[in-house]
Amino acid sequence: MNTLIYPSSIETARALILHLVKSMTDEPDKTFNIAFSGGATPALMFDLWANEYRDITPWTRMKVYFVDERCVPPENSDSNYGMIRSLLLGVVPIPYENVFRIKGEVKPEKEAIRYSKLVEKQVPSENGCPVFDFILLGAGDDGHTSSIFPGQENLLSSDHMYEVSLNPHNGQRRIAMTGTPIINAKQVIFLITGRNKSEVVEEICTSGDTSPAAYIAHHAKQVDLFLDSHAASKIKI
Repeated sequence: MNTLIYPSSIETARALILHLVKSMTDEPDKTFNIAFSGGATPALMFDLWANEYRDITPWTRMKVYFVDERCVPPENSDSNYGMIRSLLLGVVPIPYENVFRIKGEVKPEKEAIRYSKLVEKQVPSENGCPVFDFILLGAGDDGHTSSIFPGQENLLSSDHMYEVSLNPHNGQRRIAMTGTPIINAKQVIFLITGRNKSEVVEEICTSGDTSPAAYIAHHAKQVDLFLDSHAASKIKI
């Protein structure tokens, strides 16, 4: 697990964007399969990416997938796809056919199966499991990630690529990438900022598999934590 700490949330987001862009420019003949998470923390990154790094990003060599989605239509303010579309995907010249959204408006059980099959078809596999180049995750202050909440640890080892989950705080249904494709990704990146996330960062860095986020951080092939100084304030470097 690599820990990278920056003075502010803006600088953290910029560093992550540059890391992704450099990785893609270093392999100019490769198309990258990247899974994005939604939520408030990456929104800043998407906005900066569209406005500051549009011209240096090889958009045509990105295929965009989603880590999770709330079970709402894309026009709903809770939609991860809707947020990412408005800030990034609808602004930059990424080909329409390179964006694969989770349909939050469809019956969740059917959509989890459809999207699992789509990912299995589109993303190159090793040992029967799709292998993303990058999976970008966040972490809730309760330790959830990819809409896998504490108490739903069965989703960490599911044989399916995506499953239906439930936000225990508000009862909202979600579709979540399971632990299996996350752990098998070439690189898992956590973007975590803010002082309210300092305890979950401490847990990820120093605990056992005490939360879904900690489990992923300890078991994935390569994990990078992109943190601002506030989120990292409780860990020793």
